[in-house]
Order: sequence, then structure tokens, then C-alpha cells
Amino acid sequence: MKNSLDHNFYYRYIKRPLDVIMAIFLLIFFSPLFLITAILIKMDSPGPVLADVPERIGQNGNRFKMYKFRSMIVNAHYLLRSDPQFRYLFSLYKRGNYKLKNDPRVTRIGKFIRKHSIDEIPQLINVLKGEMSIVGPRAYYPDELENQQKKFPFTRKLVKKVLSVKPGITGLWQVSGRSEINFDKRIALDAKYVDNMSLWQDLKIILKTPLIMITGKGAV
Repeated sequence: MKNSLDHNFYYRYIKRPLDVIMAIFLLIFFSPLFLITAILIKMDSPGPVLADVPERIGQNGNRFKMYKFRSMIVNAHYLLRSDPQFRYLFSLYKRGNYKLKNDPRVTRIGKFIRKHSIDEIPQLINVLKGEMSIVGPRAYYPDELENQQKKFPFTRKLVKKVLSVKPGITGLWQVSGRSEINFDKRIALDAKYVDNMSLWQDLKIILKTPLIMITGKGAV
């Protein structure tokens, strides 16, 4: 583990400038894909291009609007929690660590962009706004974080540590299995990332991310 001085120096003085530089570069690089994806979403199903989802929990517990391409039907998040026809699906969702396989709310183009993490590209805007980092822990929904801590009470200290930094578009858990990892192991990986945060660790995660995107391993 790196000592706290090294950790703080990297996080306070180096990580943010690198995030901005990379976000600008990636937005330019992915701009053709950004446009094509937006067109395909509009052609595939009615609704907005960006997902209308609740706020996420960010650094120090602050809530923020995460930008993602819409991969589900309109109001999917609300319908899962309120529509009687989705009651059983919601119970599976909670039992499955807030992930669903073969989710009927996912659109045709949504299955593809979720598998290859294309739906995450708009989060580069969150990085520019200072709400996220390129690399960091997962950003959770408020109800997800609350309920999972009830299910795994020993994770509360780990959650506090994870929330001390900005969430990331990619991270240690994403390159270690993505949705195949349960919450307790996922939060432990994110806490491990915070403890060992360094430029070298971020570079290793960034270099592993393209392969995960291409293969779609662990995605739902």
C-alpha cells in the first residue's frame, strides 16, 4: 500500500488534470460513435437519447445526475419499482445485487450498448463537470446502497471509504468481473482501490478496460 502522502498528492494534484485531458480526448475520439448510437436509440424505441434515471451517490455522499445512453424503455427505473407486472422482477433484482440477466426492459439496441459499455460514454461529461473520475469506484443508486448495506452490514466501513473519492467510469471491480461480482466483494475491491490509489494503478485499469468493452465479459 502506498503511504498517505503519496496517495493524497496523486489524488489532489495529478488525478483531476489527467481526468480532464482524457475526457476531452475521449469525447473527441468517440464523437462519431456518440452520434451513431444516438441515432440508433431514436430509431429503435420511443423516448430520449439519454437515460432518465435517479441521481447517484457520489463523493462524500453528494448526489449527482449520471449521464448514460438510454438502453431501456422509458421510465424503466420507476416502472420496476411501481408497476405490479414487474413486482416479481423487482424481487429478483434485489436478490441479484441490483443486477438482472435477461431484463425485459432492455431495448434491442440497449442490449448491445450495455454489453460493450457504450452506454457509459456520456459519463465523460460528468468527468468534465468534476462529478466523476475516469477511474474510480462504482456510483450507486441511493436505495441500492442502503439496502445492500442492510444485507451486508460488515461493508459499512468499506462504503464510507469508497465514498471518500469520486466514482469512476471504469474501475477495479469493472475489470475484475463487472456484474458477476456480488456487492460485498465489489465494495471490497473498490475500497482496495482507494487504499492503493496511484497513477500506475489507474493506468493498469485503463489499459484493461478496452478488452472488457470489446468482449462484454460480465455485462448484463
